Parts: sequence; C-alpha cells; structure tokens
Amino acid sequence: MKVTHLIPFAPKPPLVAMIRLQGAIGVTRPGAQGLSDAALAPLIERAFRRGKPAAVALLINSPGGSPVQSSLIAGRIRRLAAETETPVHAFVEDVAASGGYWLACAADDIWADATSIVGSIGVISSGFGLDEFIARHGIARRVHTAGGSKSFLDPFRPEKPEDVERLKALLDDMHLAFRSHVIARRGERLAKEPDLFTGQVWTGGRALEYGLIDGLAHAVPKLKALYGDKVRLLHYGPRRSWLRRFGASFGAELGAATAAQMIDTAEERALWARYGL
Repeated sequence: MKVTHLIPFAPKPPLVAMIRLQGAIGVTRPGAQGLSDAALAPLIERAFRRGKPAAVALLINSPGGSPVQSSLIAGRIRRLAAETETPVHAFVEDVAASGGYWLACAADDIWADATSIVGSIGVISSGFGLDEFIARHGIARRVHTAGGSKSFLDPFRPEKPEDVERLKALLDDMHLAFRSHVIARRGERLAKEPDLFTGQVWTGGRALEYGLIDGLAHAVPKLKALYGDKVRLLHYGPRRSWLRRFGASFGAELGAATAAQMIDTAEERALWARYGL
C-alpha cells in the first residue's frame, strides 16, 4: 500500500509588492491624475502591510513636481519601511527627475535602465508676466492688501526685485531640503561630482558612475535574482478616477472640468518635455 505524505503548510514563495509611481507629483484638480500623499497613502499602506511582503518595489516614472508632496510621499515610505522592517527597491523607467528622484531616494537601492533620465536635484519656479499684455488692452489691475507682501509676484503687475529675492530665498530653502534628503539616503555612494546638485540630469549609465543609482537593471529580472524565480509580484497603482473613466460620455456637462483637465495636462506635459519625453 502506497502512503502519500502531505505537507499541509508548505512555505509560499516570497511576495514583493510593486507600487507604480507614474506622473507629475502634486495635488491636482478633481478628476486629474497626479501623485500626492493623500491619494497614495491607502495604496502605500496596503503594499507594506498586506501579505507580509518580503520587499516593496517602487516603479518610478516621474518628471517631478511639488517638493512638499515628494517629501510627504517619501517620508511615508520610509516610515512604513522602518515599522514593518521591509526593504525597499526603486526601479527607474523613463525618468526619475527632480521630485521623481526624491521618491527614488526613499528606497534602499535604486536601479535604472542605461537610457533612463536621472537627477535634476534642484528646484524651479516658473510663471508668466502679463502686465504689459493687459496694459495694451486697456485693462487696469486693482489690488488692495493688508500686509505689504500679500501681492507677492502678482503676474498682472510688473515684477519687483524684492519679490524675486524673496522667491530665491524660498527656492534655496527647498533645494537645501532636497539636497539633504539625497545625501542622507545615498551617503558615501555619492561621487564628489561638482554638478551633482545643480539640477543637471544624466542617463542611467552616467548616474551609476556618480552614485545616484546602484546598478542597471529592470524590475522583474532583478527581483527574481534577489528573491528567486518563483517570487510573487503583487502590483499596486492609482486607479483611474470616475471622472476620467466616464467623463467623455457627458460632453458639455463636464465642460469646466474638461478645461481644468486640459490645464493639468499642459502643465504635466511641460514637465515631461524638459527631458525630451
């Protein structure tokens, strides 16, 4: 008589939660896509806590955006990594620039394609000056404030040197926070490259030389090399909002929302365009 021995509690292959972080970083209008701490918080919490993952992988494809939201998202990832004692790996796709690189530095190691765009450790503020335009059309700007700085950098009034100086001070503070985050996370791996914190960008190969990343690799092959061929990959990503999925069916009723989405799209497109994407 043949006896079959069953193993009721055979160990499962390790689980790696994969979080997709794609798009511009910042709080956007309702119905628009974007990466913000409020929108990503439930997703990131589930990724770290559901199923006791052996690791969390960040799939990053972002040209950057809000320094505050970048800091909040990265801070949440680091807090959960410490609480759950879970290693974090970042994989750069097309680009991890500016705030996108801020997010990548939340990982314990960073991997990229040889042609990925990496870096842009800097801060930028941009806008338009419309004072001459409205003057040509006979439009007068009327502003009344209580507090001399309340009309700071009003685009409909001539630019003031003192406003520019104030803005530069704000940008310098943000840049210092970004730089400190990168140094704290990358440490001795960073090369003594003078242009490292000037906003310059590099391909993955050059970023590896400068210590901005740890190697050239793609997510699935690298995770299999780290956790075995049978590793289970569980994907997490922002869901498309109801407005984006069904908005086109409502036409004119969503005219204002559509206009807002067009503005968001144009702003995000400008971010990607900086890196030829």
